Amino acid sequence: MRRALFMACGAMFLLPLLSPAVARAGPAAVPWQSWDPGLQQAGTTGRTVLVDVYTDWCGWCKRMDRDVYARRDVQDYLGRKFVAVRLNAESNEIARYEGRTYTSRTLAARFGVNGYPTTIFLSPTGDFLGNVPGYTPPDRFLLLLRYIGDGHMGRGESFEDFARGAAAGGRASRR
Repeated sequence: MRRALFMACGAMFLLPLLSPAVARAGPAAVPWQSWDPGLQQAGTTGRTVLVDVYTDWCGWCKRMDRDVYARRDVQDYLGRKFVAVRLNAESNEIARYEGRTYTSRTLAARFGVNGYPTTIFLSPTGDFLGNVPGYTPPDRFLLLLRYIGDGHMGRGESFEDFARGAAAGGRASRR
């Protein structure tokens, strides 16, 4: 159910993209890590993992960098509540997960990634929480981060109920 919710949430916000190339390195304010160190840090800090799965040629990925990850409110919230990991879905860099060794490419496939960008959420212990495929506009992305980061998903609240509460000026907009 969580997977379907994330897929529906991400898919609703796909928009046409005609943008110039932007460097994939992303904003300096998001402390991006590679897979193994990121999962280690999550286990140590108890923070949820956000994995940005991308490719170098992906225009939507570049737009996520420019429109979403460059926003100060997104950067601040990510820095407080998440461990931010980047995974190049076409790389042969080695990554370890659940006692197995993968390349970044096969790890992305293991999580069912078939389009870019895809955002994967993992618990602090590395358990899969869900995928959000595609570009998500900044305000909606921040709402999704708050839904997960503030524990609403973990308490069983639906994303739809959480979003309705936020739209009505509820708790999500006060954080």
